[in-house]
Amino acid sequence: MKRVKISDILREPNLGVDIVVKGWIRAFRSNRFIQLNDGSTINTIQAVIDFEQFDESVLKKITTGAAVGLRGILVESQGAGQSVELQVSEIEIIGEANPDDVQKTVMQPKKHSLEFLREQAHLRFRTNTFGAVFRIRHAVSFAIHEFFNNRGFYYLHTPIITGSDAEGAGEMFRVTTLDPKNPPLNEDGSVNYKEDFFGKPVNLTVSGQLEGELAALALGQIYTFGPTFRAENSNTSRHLAEFWMIEPEVAFNDIHDNMDLAEDMLKYICSYVMTHFADDLKFLSDREATEQQSKPQNERNELSLIERLQFVTSNDFKRITYTEAIDILRNSNHYKKKKFQYEVDWGTDLQSEHERYLVEKEFKRPVIISDYPASFKAFYMRRNDHSEPGKETVAAMDILFPGIGEMIGGSQREERLDVLKEKFAAFQIPEEDLWWYIDTRRFGSVPHSGFGLGFERMVMFVTGMSNIRDVIPFPRTPQNAEF
Repeated sequence: MKRVKISDILREPNLGVDIVVKGWIRAFRSNRFIQLNDGSTINTIQAVIDFEQFDESVLKKITTGAAVGLRGILVESQGAGQSVELQVSEIEIIGEANPDDVQKTVMQPKKHSLEFLREQAHLRFRTNTFGAVFRIRHAVSFAIHEFFNNRGFYYLHTPIITGSDAEGAGEMFRVTTLDPKNPPLNEDGSVNYKEDFFGKPVNLTVSGQLEGELAALALGQIYTFGPTFRAENSNTSRHLAEFWMIEPEVAFNDIHDNMDLAEDMLKYICSYVMTHFADDLKFLSDREATEQQSKPQNERNELSLIERLQFVTSNDFKRITYTEAIDILRNSNHYKKKKFQYEVDWGTDLQSEHERYLVEKEFKRPVIISDYPASFKAFYMRRNDHSEPGKETVAAMDILFPGIGEMIGGSQREERLDVLKEKFAAFQIPEEDLWWYIDTRRFGSVPHSGFGLGFERMVMFVTGMSNIRDVIPFPRTPQNAEF
């Protein structure tokens, strides 16, 4: 008999029907009640067995963590906590779990720290918390693809191995086949990369944007969704060495069109998760609320997890310029009472504390800041024609969310050949390194825009998890590539 998923049973319980369920035992109480989960939902189904009906050799294998198949009749539950239960007639032990071994793992039925769970990333999927997190991670991913597909975008796979550094950060992982102990050398003693696999130095990508622009200038509108890498020696709760990025690029869009697209996408994602994964979301919201109780009053979130998602979907995002943001911050009581750790001056980048103040205190809605100083923005961002003398700005934008700060960064791209070449010189980027990028400005160049959304940062927001290592299956961080 074909198994039925627990999510399907609980969604449309068909009482009196003989069914088969398969999953992993979460608990076995009183030698009678099995709590079974198969991963299709955060909820378990209760299965009731008649102790005298089964051989002891089978019963002793019914332990927490074991995989079993159960056949029986679905009936209305007589106990509290569930509406239906399975009256078991047959038991199949599919995979045993030794109780002594279980006691050493995250499958032991008690509360574990997130740090301990990370040490057993191969098993943490079995816990309620991470089952919910990774089902929602899937939901966010699906919502992104659905959003762009419904709007006629084309999904583009940009290279993972690249010879360019889109962000100019320089913190990249080198890819090579050369012998590290005896690499071929040039006469001056430098490594001869002409002997390497690609004949030049190459790295793991930090962004698919530059390649995405090339496609957008032919296909009209594309998006990338793939892994990116940053060799930044950082152990903070918001940094990974391997993470995923969503990067749309749209021909004929200006910075305002870019803001509209980004706002629509973020609202779509939040709405999708609330509609389709309400059980997982409620569990994570309740979990966060419990954790908040142990924090000092001034460190607690003002809004619950679900309220924060509603905060995004029900509010138009406030749009201000960087200059306006600086003026607001400097005129705030928060600034005057010296409550900001970092200084607020025109020409310096905003810190997370400034961004959160604007969202959570000043406007009480998501905020889009545009027209940043050119001095700390990337070479590809379009220079504003309306810049004040001595205060050159670019058509860049950041979208700020409650509790997390920057969620999206984007810009209108510099489409003018002469200005782009000026920027290459100013940033000391050799034109021969990105000749193909410059070339697109010679053949029907058009205004175009795009942005980048860090996927894990979005999943953090939607799940309420406070550490980025807890929203990716196998985190890659300094000194950590265990799984």
